[in-house]
Amino acid sequence: MSLSPSVRKGPLQDLVVVDLTRYLAGPYCSLLLADLGARVIKIETPQRGDDSRHVPPLQGGQSTYFMSINRGKESLALNLKDEPDRELLHKLLSEADILVENFRPGVMDKLGLTEEHIRSTYPELIYASISGFGQTGPWRDLPAYDLVVQALSGMMSINGQADGPPTRVGTSIGDLGAGLYAALAIVSAVHERARTGEGSRVDISMLDCQVALLESHYMRYSVTGEIPDRVGSRHPLITPFDTFEAADGHFVICTVGDAMFQQLMRAIEREDLLQDPRFQSPQLRLQHEPELKSELEKQFRGRARAHWLELIGEAGIPCSPINTVADMIDNPQLEQRNIFVDLSSGAEVEYKAVRTPFAAMGYGSGSPQDWAPMLDEHGPKIRSEFE
Repeated sequence: MSLSPSVRKGPLQDLVVVDLTRYLAGPYCSLLLADLGARVIKIETPQRGDDSRHVPPLQGGQSTYFMSINRGKESLALNLKDEPDRELLHKLLSEADILVENFRPGVMDKLGLTEEHIRSTYPELIYASISGFGQTGPWRDLPAYDLVVQALSGMMSINGQADGPPTRVGTSIGDLGAGLYAALAIVSAVHERARTGEGSRVDISMLDCQVALLESHYMRYSVTGEIPDRVGSRHPLITPFDTFEAADGHFVICTVGDAMFQQLMRAIEREDLLQDPRFQSPQLRLQHEPELKSELEKQFRGRARAHWLELIGEAGIPCSPINTVADMIDNPQLEQRNIFVDLSSGAEVEYKAVRTPFAAMGYGSGSPQDWAPMLDEHGPKIRSEFE
């Protein structure tokens, strides 16, 4: 007996994922696998389902938050406290390639799914866990959400204006980072299984992932002993590499090295600053960053940002307006790259989802397979496969 073959396209189309995740970190991991072609069977509790099904905004009584993170999956409602439903889960695991869960450590043990049991019963299964602090260490049993790991890791301490309070990164980078690292680890484990014939354990800690994303900050502290602090939008080691104010709004400029700095000064007609002894080298410019920014903004405030962006862009220097989400949702570059998909699930539910960047590789087509499932929508079909 085997699961029905996937009709999805992509390099993982021959893989089946049993998904015991909820909210964001775990579902984002399985979304990546689904967008790469894997068949993802999402196990949900009966009646209520994943709690994120009730997070606004809602359309037609459905959470578009849930739908955006659970596109392309199948939903099967199981009560894992009931023996028949546990038996069905074990049948699924006997045929699956990957199990993903993001419960707090110990919950899977209570369900009878200890690491030892899974390893002995399903030796080819890749068993991935995502949790706040991982399956080991003195903090393993503590609860954690995105904000907690951003605070603990040091991420918030470096984010925000220099004279302002520590600030959360504006997206759930704690959850999304863990989901990304988990997906990479899972795909690596699949490759390892092809070589050895054996499954493996993937243990992802949200805190570990946040620290990994702060790698240069930890490196600098270990070398200099200086605690990285908030510097607003500017680069901590390079200048001018920051947000600047024009007559009608803000924009960003990124220069690296002497040649690009000289190009910028010529483009904005401030060649005089090239002779200023405070700005003769990258090190000196960083040392005198406040003075340099003040001089540049004196110039920029005299004209609209479109004027400066045109001049600076023509000089080959990376620059950009500071857009809102509304500015970019119909952007032709993103549309050409197929990053958005317009989806509907009935007349009352229509939304634009952000596809994972694999779309640019040609996977996915905005077909009904990309819609998020209703609770237990695929239950009858999946149960029929094991009759």
